Amino acid sequence: MMAAINQAEGARIYTLAVTTTPKAWPRNRDLTQHCKYVRAALGLHPQLVAERHGELSLWEKYLPEARYIGEVGLDAGPHFYRSFDLQQQVFVRILKMCAEVGGKILTVHSTRAVKSVLDSIEEHLPRDRGRVILHWFTGNMDEAKRALSLGCYFSISSKMMKSNPARALVAKLPLGRLLTETDGPFTTIDGRPTHPEDAKLAVDAIAIARRADPTAIAEAVLANLTILTNWPD
Repeated sequence: MMAAINQAEGARIYTLAVTTTPKAWPRNRDLTQHCKYVRAALGLHPQLVAERHGELSLWEKYLPEARYIGEVGLDAGPHFYRSFDLQQQVFVRILKMCAEVGGKILTVHSTRAVKSVLDSIEEHLPRDRGRVILHWFTGNMDEAKRALSLGCYFSISSKMMKSNPARALVAKLPLGRLLTETDGPFTTIDGRPTHPEDAKLAVDAIAIARRADPTAIAEAVLANLTILTNWPD
């Protein structure tokens, strides 16, 4: 973790480092609290809910310390569907707590569960109480339009853009709702874990999909980050 933080700081890459369990939060918070370019998010990943749902109370304890929340959400993939009901309970509780506190920015996972995720956001997180970034969105255009109406942003990785449907979707999304991500270290490039500076590859992929200048895309993504988070400030 420290090596990745130093790398992002040295390269001056604005980076949000999500956590998968609340137990990881204190260390990540301490490592990033004096950083200019790196922030940490408080998460409880849906793929870990079956074994980690008991940490929800710990997540609630740490919530006042965290502006950024992630990774959270739902996963209805074949390996995690058995815990889907429990995931929904946890996700709804997270949304309700974020709405109660207000001002949180959430990175949300929605694998094979886009409708359920959007239903939950619409019901439990009013737009004026928090904002959502949909990580590696795989929904269709109608679902994307619904997400846009709820104020959602979309974080795009170069790996995601290897899919024809993803490229077609990104070409149609408003530029003002696009951000970039790497999903590192869970994704790899040339056999190595993805690094923060590899977000530039996402910028290039977005530019190709939209037939736009990469510099203009990079500038737009930075502007979107500022509008959404007031960071960089």
